[in-house]
Amino acid sequence: MAEVKQPDGVQIDLISGERMDGLASMEKIRMILDGVRDGNIVILEEGLSPEEESRLIEVTMTEISPDEFNGIEIETYPSSESGSSGLFDRLMGNDSNKKLTVIGPANRIETLHKDETLIQTLVSRT
Repeated sequence: MAEVKQPDGVQIDLISGERMDGLASMEKIRMILDGVRDGNIVILEEGLSPEEESRLIEVTMTEISPDEFNGIEIETYPSSESGSSGLFDRLMGNDSNKKLTVIGPANRIETLHKDETLIQTLVSRT
């Protein structure tokens, strides 16, 4: 990801599902963690699979360092498209995993409120 530093702001990386589709699981995780370690907020258009999300948390735990990296804050919710799939669709493998995912440095992002239609987050500059 090209890094653009702003003098006094927060960089937000909005990553399309199309970009993520071409990457292996570890490439996705590395891209996300590299962005978050740089202090950026990463928003994924289509989110990660449950396995990828678990692996992201595992890798994050191994990289936590009190002076350098405090970990991540991650919030996800399904899109209305995946929320409306029925049991038959899920049984037939037609369940969409499209979901919006917000990931940021644990020391810069705080979730204030989350429900099925809204993630409300406070982002600090430091």
